[in-house]
Amino acid sequence: MPVVCVWIPAFRLAVAGLTLRVDLDAPVILADRVERGRVVDCTLTASALGVRPGMTLVQAQAVATEARTVFADPAAGARVWSHVLDALDGASPLVEDAGLGRAFLEMQGVAGDPRGWLAAARGVLAQAGGEVAALPVRVGFGRNRFVAYAATWRGDGSACESDPAAFLAPLPLELLAPEDGVRERLRLLGVTTLGELAALPHGPFVRRFGAEAARWHDLARGCDDRPLQPRTRALRVGRTLYGEGEASSEEQVLFALRTLVGWVVDDLCAAGRRAGRLVLQLECEDGSTRELATRVAQPTAVPATLFELLRARLEGVTLEAPVVGLRLAAEELAGGGVTLSLFAASDPDPDALGVVLARLDAVLGEGKAQRARVVDGSRIERRFALEPFAVEALATKGPPAELPAPNASATLQLRIVEPRTVAVRVLDGAPRFVGTPPQQVVELAGPWRVEEGWWAPSTGEGAPLVRDEYDVCLDDGALLRIAREGPATISGAAAWSVRGVYD
Repeated sequence: MPVVCVWIPAFRLAVAGLTLRVDLDAPVILADRVERGRVVDCTLTASALGVRPGMTLVQAQAVATEARTVFADPAAGARVWSHVLDALDGASPLVEDAGLGRAFLEMQGVAGDPRGWLAAARGVLAQAGGEVAALPVRVGFGRNRFVAYAATWRGDGSACESDPAAFLAPLPLELLAPEDGVRERLRLLGVTTLGELAALPHGPFVRRFGAEAARWHDLARGCDDRPLQPRTRALRVGRTLYGEGEASSEEQVLFALRTLVGWVVDDLCAAGRRAGRLVLQLECEDGSTRELATRVAQPTAVPATLFELLRARLEGVTLEAPVVGLRLAAEELAGGGVTLSLFAASDPDPDALGVVLARLDAVLGEGKAQRARVVDGSRIERRFALEPFAVEALATKGPPAELPAPNASATLQLRIVEPRTVAVRVLDGAPRFVGTPPQQVVELAGPWRVEEGWWAPSTGEGAPLVRDEYDVCLDDGALLRIAREGPATISGAAAWSVRGVYD
C-alpha cells in the first residue's frame, strides 16, 4: 500500500509563529496556559538554553530568562489543520488525520510514482496559499504508514521504495514513542536505534518487555499492516420549502415543517445517517430571517422525534411578519444504528429528554442547559466542569457487577454558591462565631490551605492566592463552607466569605 506522510514538526509552535508573528529563530517558549502552565513546545534556541517540553512554565522561565513566552491557541491550531486536511484532499481520495501536524495519504490507484506523489502533496498545500502555504511541511513516502512517517524523519522528500528494514535501521527509538523507562532499559542493553532493536530475538524481547514490544519489533523491521482510516467530514443534509403564499399562523408553519422534516429524513435514510443537530431558518415576508438550532439528545432519523423537537424549539418564538420560506438542515451526522442495551429498563427516554432540552434551549438559549462533571482542582469552584448534556452518559452499559450495599444515611452534598462576605469572630486562631447576628460554631473542620500563584511576583503573570477553608456547623443547624483569603487579621472581619452550603 503506497503511503505519503505529511508532517509539520512542532505544529502548534509553527501556528503560533504565523498567528502571533513570532520569530521562530529567537528563543520562544510555547505554554498551554498562564496559571500552572507547562511547556508545550519551544524553539531550538530556547531548547539550547535548557527548556524542555513538559517543564512547568516557572522552570522554563527560570532557565531561559530572555526567552519570550507565548500561549497556544487551540482554536487557531484546529482551524489551520482543518485547512491543511482540506487541501490534501486534492492529492488523494483517502486522507487520514493522525493528529495535529501529521496526516497520511493512500496513493493506491493514483497515477504517478513516489516522486510525483510527494510533489503532488506539496503542490496542493502550496496552492492553498495563506497560512497553509507558510507552514514548514515535510513529506515522505513508504509502503506503509510507519515507513512513510520514518521517511519524514530521514529528511524532507525522502522515499523508501525497497528494503524498509535497512531504511529504518539508523533511525532512533523515538519513532516508536516508548515510555522513558522503557527507553532507558533499552539503552542499558545497548539498543538505541531501530536496527539494533530489530536484531533482538523476537520471543525473549516480547517476554521481557510485554505485549507492546511485539508491535515495536514489527515496526522496527518495517512491518505495519494497519490500514488508513479516512477522516470524518462535516456532512450536512438540507432542504428548502417555499410556497406561493405565506404562513401567518403557527398551525400553517407546523404543517409545512412536518413536510420539510419528511424530506430531510428521506435524505438521511438514503445516506444511512442520523441527525445530531437541526438548524431551522425561518424567512419572513419583510426580509428578516430567524435561525433556530436544536440539539438531538441521541442522534436519530425518526421523523416524529425530529418534528417534536422542532415544535418544542418553536414554543415562545414570536415573528414580526408572516413566514414565506423554511430551510431545514441536519448537522453532526452519525452513521450506523443506535446501540441498545439488554438492561435499559431504567435508562432515560432519549426522545423525551430531547424534547425537554429543546424547550430549555427555547427559554434559556442554545447550549445553556448543561450538566456538571466532577474534576480535580485545588479550589472548590474549580472542582467541576460544565459540558453539553447528552443521553449517552446516562445509558446502561451492562448489568452491574455487584449491587451496592444499602446505605442507611444520605451523603451531604456541597452546593457551591456565589462568594458573599460574612462576619466571622476568631478565637484562638479558629472561627467561633459566624454571621450577623452571630451564630455560634458548634462543629468545626479544617483549615484546608489553598496556596496558588506564589511565583507570580517573579514572573509578573497572574496573582497569588492564599486561602484557608473551613466547614462549620452553626447552632441554627446550617452547615457552611467558609474561607479566609489573604493573611490573617486580628479580628478576622471582612476577610471571610461563604463559598458553599451543604444540603
